[in-house]
Amino acid sequence: MSKLHIAFTSDTHGHILDEDYATGRRAHMGICCLMDPIHEWCSHGDSLIVDGGDTMQGTPLMKVWLRGSRRGTNPCALALNRLGCEYVTLGNHDFNFGRDVLQQYLEELDAVCVCANVHDERGELPIVPSSVCTLPSGLVLGITGIVTDYVNIWERPEHLEGITIEDPVSAVQREAAKLREEADLIVCIYHGGFEEDLATGRRLSKTRENAACEIARTADIDLLLTGHQHMAVDGVKIAGTWCVQPPANATSFIALEGTGDGSGWVWSSDLMAADGAPDDELSSMLAPLAAKTEEWLAESVGELEAPIGPEEKLSCALSGSAVAHLINEAQIEASGADISCTALPNGATGLPAKVTERDICAAYPFANLLMKAEITREVLLSSLERCASYLELGPDGKPQISDLFLRPKVEHYNFDLYEGIHAVADLRLPVGRRITELAMADGSPVPEKLTLALNDYRSTGTGGYEALGECPSEPVGSDEVPDIIAAFLRKKSPYVPRRTCSLEFIWQD
Repeated sequence: MSKLHIAFTSDTHGHILDEDYATGRRAHMGICCLMDPIHEWCSHGDSLIVDGGDTMQGTPLMKVWLRGSRRGTNPCALALNRLGCEYVTLGNHDFNFGRDVLQQYLEELDAVCVCANVHDERGELPIVPSSVCTLPSGLVLGITGIVTDYVNIWERPEHLEGITIEDPVSAVQREAAKLREEADLIVCIYHGGFEEDLATGRRLSKTRENAACEIARTADIDLLLTGHQHMAVDGVKIAGTWCVQPPANATSFIALEGTGDGSGWVWSSDLMAADGAPDDELSSMLAPLAAKTEEWLAESVGELEAPIGPEEKLSCALSGSAVAHLINEAQIEASGADISCTALPNGATGLPAKVTERDICAAYPFANLLMKAEITREVLLSSLERCASYLELGPDGKPQISDLFLRPKVEHYNFDLYEGIHAVADLRLPVGRRITELAMADGSPVPEKLTLALNDYRSTGTGGYEALGECPSEPVGSDEVPDIIAAFLRKKSPYVPRRTCSLEFIWQD
């Protein structure tokens, strides 16, 4: 009887230390709080510690390190080494900071990076398509990794210079066939998610951004360790392949146990919380960087004439968002575009009267670039129809957020709030045919061609906005959107917050 324990993390997004950067308080999260439970899980017999990518992007700590001299070991490599991570794959955000940062991170990792669909023409990045390891019991594991090829769509071209990213499905099929000749078990680390609702089988998207179900059905693998979607899946069997996915931000990890008797393997898995005491050694190593990060977070950005309280999602959709209005005004001023859009975040939004860098990070946590797209009236109408699907009428005849944006994964960020236009959507009409009125904010007709300020994520057409992905666009400088917001507030302080409702929903006469 063979037994194997695997600890799997993914999408830690720079959360190394135990801190909620929005509040400055401990949050029982971060790799430092995963150490004890992971080490305990992997302390008996054959074991493996694995990470699924997207490690560097997402926290002020990493932002300060990446913008500084980058002295010493990459903090994320330091954390994974301290954790004892043995295998990793790449996530789409691991390419965000350019080739040099990626190479430094990989070279400083003790772990082997397996990524079968990423090819470095220069041969400089320490990436292998697969690896075979023999555990103390003699059990032979074949391990491969892949990343969603939507990196090709999302990433800045200069960051992918000399790098080719092929279709992940064919890549894992190829590697699995090779590994089966010498391995007892095949594990695939996939930085991608499920394209189907795991409860109903409903197709979640027409795109191939996520392909876990197809991979499970067509590749000869035993375990599929997924990520990218930030959706907790503690274990599901698809066509004989055991599949899991941990949530984001190092709040927990997947603890897998496999038992083999010679005729096959039985798997069980569960989510285990980051409830260990923070690792003192890692915290000490990063203390100088943490202090520098706290100094930056405390820097003043500007003032509002009145604070913006927490904004509830349904209220934002029906009445507008003061935070979104601020972001859109900043984007229009920076870009000179005719109109602007920004996504409704999943997290709580709001700003105090005295705004610091910490508040900007909380309100806009992503390192997006600002883009200026040339769109048509038809593209704008298509995008607004997607926005209009965010709400539906409930049993009481009143608007509620559609299940399409809540299950199986919460996706408030796929609803955009606009500035510079006014549209009316009738919730009694079918999805895709709800927009009944469309004009510019001043009441004039929408021209056939106009410019739109939006972030680089939305400009790719991701989230159901395929028409936007087909429009020509260009970056507005090199500053990230949070920096553009901060610069706007410094210039306009004291800023007067206000809501505008650019998409008006109606549901009764």
